[in-house]
Amino acid sequence: MVSNATVGLTCPSPMKPTSNGIFQGDDPLQFSLPLTILQICLVVVVTRGLAFILKPLRQPRVIAEIIGGILLGPSALGRSKSYMQAIFPPKSLPVLDTLANLGLLFFLFLAGLELDPKSLRQTGKRVLGIALAGISLPFALGIGSSYVLKETISKGVNGTAFLVFMGVALSITAFPVLARILAELKLLTTDVGRMAMSAAAVNDVAAWILLALAIALSGTGKSSLVPLWVFLSGCVFVFCAILIVPPIFKWIAQRCHEGEPVKETYICATLAAVLAAGFVTDAIGIHAMFGAFVIGVLIPKDGPFADSLVEKVEDLVSGLFLPLYFVSSGLKTNIATIQGLQSWGLLVLVIFTACFGKIFGTLLVSLLCKAPLREALTLGFLMNTKGLVELIVLNIGKDRKVLNDQTFAIMVLMALFTTFITTPIVMAIYKPEKRKRMADYKNRTIERKNPNTQLRILTCYHSARNIPSIINLLEASRGSEKREGLSVYALHLMELSERSSAIIMVHKARKNGLPFWNKNQQSDANHVVVAFEAFRQLSHVSIRSMKAISSMHGMHDDICNTAESNRAAIIILPFHKHQRVDGSLETTRSDFRLVNRKVLEHARCSVGILVDRGLGGTTQVAASNVSYFIMVPFFGGCDDREALAYGVRMAEHPGIRLTVIRFIVEPESMGEIVKVNIEAASSKLRSSDEEFLAEFKKNMAKDSSIKYEEKLVRNAADTIAVLSELKRCNLFLVGRRPECEAALDLSRSDDCSELGPVGGFLTSPDFSTTASVLIVQQYKSGASPNLTLQMEDESPDKDSESN
Repeated sequence: MVSNATVGLTCPSPMKPTSNGIFQGDDPLQFSLPLTILQICLVVVVTRGLAFILKPLRQPRVIAEIIGGILLGPSALGRSKSYMQAIFPPKSLPVLDTLANLGLLFFLFLAGLELDPKSLRQTGKRVLGIALAGISLPFALGIGSSYVLKETISKGVNGTAFLVFMGVALSITAFPVLARILAELKLLTTDVGRMAMSAAAVNDVAAWILLALAIALSGTGKSSLVPLWVFLSGCVFVFCAILIVPPIFKWIAQRCHEGEPVKETYICATLAAVLAAGFVTDAIGIHAMFGAFVIGVLIPKDGPFADSLVEKVEDLVSGLFLPLYFVSSGLKTNIATIQGLQSWGLLVLVIFTACFGKIFGTLLVSLLCKAPLREALTLGFLMNTKGLVELIVLNIGKDRKVLNDQTFAIMVLMALFTTFITTPIVMAIYKPEKRKRMADYKNRTIERKNPNTQLRILTCYHSARNIPSIINLLEASRGSEKREGLSVYALHLMELSERSSAIIMVHKARKNGLPFWNKNQQSDANHVVVAFEAFRQLSHVSIRSMKAISSMHGMHDDICNTAESNRAAIIILPFHKHQRVDGSLETTRSDFRLVNRKVLEHARCSVGILVDRGLGGTTQVAASNVSYFIMVPFFGGCDDREALAYGVRMAEHPGIRLTVIRFIVEPESMGEIVKVNIEAASSKLRSSDEEFLAEFKKNMAKDSSIKYEEKLVRNAADTIAVLSELKRCNLFLVGRRPECEAALDLSRSDDCSELGPVGGFLTSPDFSTTASVLIVQQYKSGASPNLTLQMEDESPDKDSESN
């Protein structure tokens, strides 16, 4: 009996890493590696599933991860003892916590990369005041509520450390979570979004400093001088890091060039430095994550080095290891500990205190800064966003025995509630007034009454692969000197995801819409910017760089709104397929196709889709070396007129030859009934097509670079034969919706309906050509295009002003 009792009191033996397999009698769940793999898979499935369920509510993924951690813990599934013993036995928790903290360490390194110290130095007094108010009042209220908790459910804890932990927990604003909420609601580039991001960045830095102080105060040393030594040692570490880290990484960044892969040696050295810094701060007694965070903040943000670090680290950390931290937190959260009226009353008190301090403090200072009431209130709710940083604070407090189980559960629910309400409340109280339809914005098409007015083009691109052909197309679109010129808006379509790199885009969004020549010198390292800047200087074309940072399902709104606000006449979109080495077209991403379709449906100007087969080659062609043969198959209709109007403008370039082929259907039977039907149908188009072609023929007589032919065709086979004769051109300009049976029969497939029948045939494998294709759709308002054009009876000067 004594022997049995002694055995019962001994600690369980440590888990071996790997098993010999079930066929040799081993239970994989009794070994650390297979059990950890099962835990990670379970965590990923549960958190991703919840994120999918909450996606219609536009909630950030951190909400799903917090809820998933709570569900996997003792609050829900953990009520089953057999489940806990099988999946999360106590002897497996050290391995789980180690992996979770390792993921947290590298996540905080990425969070440091997201914070740009330069932007903090440029923070204005207004934003600084809002940030300080969003910290000081909640911190004071947190200290006040800590006295209530200490007298009720938190008796016997370290008083000073508990006060500071509660103040920090209530005053935190989660910078990464806030950035994703703002991007999802398309508020990043608004005044409210800019102020919220700047204030949250200041708040984030202040919160980390206060948390370091709280950790120093929560030490278990018997001497009262231990917290002081810990805090001073942390200050010395930061000071030494500021002196040593930036020069080293600046030297590394200078050796990393745009477009070239970063050397593996540099990546490994950086990750080793992060781990070493974490070891130093853990040895000091703060926390390993502080060292990683400091290294991330001090690494230069300019150039490809920082972006490459994010790409190498983020997917593994954010996708696999970081969710383990939420489960580790969820295993410590037991909502069942909140029992009785007193406990639930304390939960309401903590939630009210947290919301009131953040919202009222921010609202008060914003109103003193003469911000509108609605914007001030919105800013208050945005600053009330919690998230992972909140859980970090709470978990450290729990590990340091500053927060007991009941207080910890209350604080986790507070963080979950305050973050969950942010998106729906902001959507309810802040609805930016939609841009008024500009009555003087008349030139929404290339076909216009006065063709000499300025042409505004919004060209979109996904990556550097699209740039050479886009620039060559813009060079061809310049027109002659008699025109008022060409104005280009280059819109970089960037997907907003849950990845940390999306937050780096947020910093770039602050310069959204600025001309290339107004940007700082560091941005010139980007070869895309260099290409557009070189084109601007050589061609004297006005170019502005812009970015659309949004999710795929809302990207078309950004494109259409940008075109509307900049009064573009045409939007040029890249096709969702790119050319392979063998000449065939390969899908880049099917999501881009859906974006193109939505733009075609909702744009309030003309739209062109460029199927790029290397227009001008893979490099930018100088103006003096341009030699293109452009073909416009004209079947009739507004889209074909738009394509021809664009082709006429291109033909003004001295290096471009234009051939226009008008297809006329020849009836097989010349009976009287057929003649009548043909005349009846053609009379509807004659008022538009014939008038346009008559003006075109009149002007082309003065230009030897334009060639016009008419071809009689009976059916689609005749049309294909004519097109095959001229397939060696450089660019086809075609309308998306031709009004001719011979064109409609070219392609019956709906695979690429956004290209139309002619564009679909020219890009199909059945038509062998190396020519690029630009499919054009003309904007049609409620009235017919010609009627709209007739109503624009104003002088060229007025038309120029309206642009």
